[in-house]
Amino acid sequence: MVELSAAPPALSTPATHNFRDDVKPLTQMIHPSRSPEHTYIQYEVDRTVAEIKQGKWRRIALQFPDGMLPDAPTVFEQLSRRLHESPSTDLGGTGDGPRCSTLECQITPTEESSSEKLFILGDTSYGACCVDEIAAEHVDADVVVHYGRACLSPTARLPVIHIFTKQPLAIDSVIEAFTSTYQDHTTPVVLMSDVTYASHLQVIGANLMAQGYSSLFTTDVLHDPASPLPNRTVPEGVGVDHQRLRKWHLFHISTPPDSLLLTLSSRVFSIHVYSTASTITSGGKAVSSASATVALRRRYALLTSVSTVPVFGILINTLSVKNYLHILDHVQASITAAGKKSYTFVVGKINAAKVANFSEIGAWVVIGCWESSLVESKDFWKPILTPFELELALARDEERVWTGEWESDFQSILEEAGTRSAHYAGDKTDPADGSSSTGLQDGELDSEPESAPPEYDLRSGRYVSQSRPMLTPRNLGGLKDCHGSQQNGSGSAIVRRPKGDIVAIGNQASPGAEYLQSKRSWKGLGSDMDIEYDRSDGTDGKAIEEGRSGIARGYRNAQSIART
Repeated sequence: MVELSAAPPALSTPATHNFRDDVKPLTQMIHPSRSPEHTYIQYEVDRTVAEIKQGKWRRIALQFPDGMLPDAPTVFEQLSRRLHESPSTDLGGTGDGPRCSTLECQITPTEESSSEKLFILGDTSYGACCVDEIAAEHVDADVVVHYGRACLSPTARLPVIHIFTKQPLAIDSVIEAFTSTYQDHTTPVVLMSDVTYASHLQVIGANLMAQGYSSLFTTDVLHDPASPLPNRTVPEGVGVDHQRLRKWHLFHISTPPDSLLLTLSSRVFSIHVYSTASTITSGGKAVSSASATVALRRRYALLTSVSTVPVFGILINTLSVKNYLHILDHVQASITAAGKKSYTFVVGKINAAKVANFSEIGAWVVIGCWESSLVESKDFWKPILTPFELELALARDEERVWTGEWESDFQSILEEAGTRSAHYAGDKTDPADGSSSTGLQDGELDSEPESAPPEYDLRSGRYVSQSRPMLTPRNLGGLKDCHGSQQNGSGSAIVRRPKGDIVAIGNQASPGAEYLQSKRSWKGLGSDMDIEYDRSDGTDGKAIEEGRSGIARGYRNAQSIART
């Protein structure tokens, strides 16, 4: 039996736990120190300066991920020095190191470049892989320099300079792992890596070709998430026929993100991953076979479980990715065409606490970059889908076919929707035109609700009676408002059922309002009191009273103020 403490715990820090002078700074404990020369090369200062001067940009935002922020001051100083120095200080550098003999060279500012200003973006609004245009616009930046790994999603407004940073790699170990994995030199293999190791691929590929691997294809970085190999070049002929990629094996350096692994698993014959972290851990296996079969089964079970969800929440997790407004309109139209309700939320970094506040939402759809749209965590109360998975979830049972393919980039969804709209031009039964995806004509379900096809929860087998709450009579003018007067079919008054449940706001069905009325115990300020105006007799509610004031350590209420 656990013995409870007789006294409450102390909420203040004891004096013995005060900070001491001998405690090392956090940056020294988690981030190894680097020489200025090493930082200069890794962050490609020369190339950054050349592109800034070529673009004639004056206000430059430097975006660092959290793990690289300790290097930000050094990179800032080196960029400032190179941007403001005179061309006469160029001692014939080749881009592999500092132009001056030492990093403490004499700076001769030039009149042309003296107006260039640098800004460090210390925290990202969304994922670190995305370009933070919102933070960059706060400083009125002309361009963003993005450091570290990136999803390479096209931006909506600002130009971007991507600096992947050149991470060290044990090339001999990679070659040894590759040759032990593919002993047949005629096996068609695609050599691919994370963008932070892309600078080593050509050297590795040349060594393997010299050893007799005649069917080896070494990828290059390509800013195209919709490519068969996202953001990478593909073998000859694959761009015309994507099915040709299925005969190729894939050797990937560093562990790919879950979204990339799911995408590649249905496009190539097999995947082998060389883990860069395994070289640090003694005894770790360098190469392992990667399979996404279990993850794909889990995602398919997830989307079939939400096929009867009546209310969807749309999480906008980006304001920078190009065409995010187009995919938002498409998702909203698809949910509406299915007779379901959607609510839109703009969030920064998604966490379980944020989305748990909206218990009326049955499932969420994330609109973001192709990497961050996949959210897999047991901490979330309700399922979180991608736009591609939503398309399958909204399909009818007889049309939902799981082929094992998985799409991460929503651009392909927009292209498919455009093709479908062109094919069904003039056909009013096309779901893209806003009609119901149940196959019923407008008004058919309204006049005879019992004619709607029955829907069942595929997991529990139970009958679901209200999975499409928006397929209700379009004219709600016959209902009465909260004061008993007749509605004329327009306005923003709250419409009720005879029992008093909210069913519509502004003559449009509102499942969220009905959930608020029937299931939520707390409905806002004053909901714990007797709300007189909620009655049908029109009685006025309680008068507004002055509450507490002051600061957190000493609130004052109205009664104590009156006594003083």
